[in-house]
Amino acid sequence: MGSKTHPKVPVIDFSGQKLKPGTTSWSLTGDDVRRALEEYGCFIAVYDKVSKVLENAICEAEKEVFQLPKETKVKNIAERTYHGYVGDISVIPLHESTGIDNATTVEGTKRFTNLMWPNGNDSFSETILSYSKLVKELDEMVQRMVFESYGLEKYCEAHKESLYYLLRLMKYRVPETNESNIGFRAHTDKSFTAIIHQIYIDGLEIATKDDDWIPCDLLPYSFVFFAGDALMGWSNGRIRSAKHRVILNTKEERYSVGLFSFSTGMIQVPEELVDDQHPQRFQPFDHQKFLRFFETEEGRKPESPLQAYCGA
Repeated sequence: MGSKTHPKVPVIDFSGQKLKPGTTSWSLTGDDVRRALEEYGCFIAVYDKVSKVLENAICEAEKEVFQLPKETKVKNIAERTYHGYVGDISVIPLHESTGIDNATTVEGTKRFTNLMWPNGNDSFSETILSYSKLVKELDEMVQRMVFESYGLEKYCEAHKESLYYLLRLMKYRVPETNESNIGFRAHTDKSFTAIIHQIYIDGLEIATKDDDWIPCDLLPYSFVFFAGDALMGWSNGRIRSAKHRVILNTKEERYSVGLFSFSTGMIQVPEELVDDQHPQRFQPFDHQKFLRFFETEEGRKPESPLQAYCGA
């Protein structure tokens, strides 16, 4: 009898390549991206534009934030759903995080920085902005590849203009004796896309279609690219929204960073993605209203909140 082959999260290399739209390497990489998102809902992107120096700087910036007094951190109350400070949550006691809205803009980074440090902190602000812009470049590249792989590049520019970015800084403390090592419970992201950077310590796992949990390997210069529920909706369910969790098997605090893209407008399935084999699964939906729906008890109960919100 042959041994069972265990699935692995696909790895796609964006480093050292001059990937340019219209080239063979671009379209082949785009097809790899689409297949990975359809099968797994995610992939590991090797992307060396974020240097080790910047990786160290973003880690130090995170530590600087989380060392602030609790009364300072809780001032980050965002207008948008789930964009602010999170801590002391009973179901995820090891997790603490804070969001920087519009982190790819000078205004967004300075607004957060001045809230945490009224006298300013230029080093922190510059690190956040530099990091966010570089990771945004990866996101824009991947999203364009997805649209083009489906032959839908004509929709790409208008979609791109509707997006804004949230940078989430995340810390996981070491579990105490007899405490669960679940850093974050299984969930899907409600964003359009998410790019997670595991800094020095792994722990991120995804569920396959067969509900097996597999690790997202920590590789040099690696980021985990996730399709969110909104991208699943846009693709008419062809792309999966990957269920994932964080498991802590370490005696050190774990830090990670996530860049999430959200739309400010309506998301609808392109007519080209609807046919006899793929009947329309989702009605057009307002992304921000979907986030607010997920805040409610009605929105939290279903296995698929998006299906409950706007299923066809």
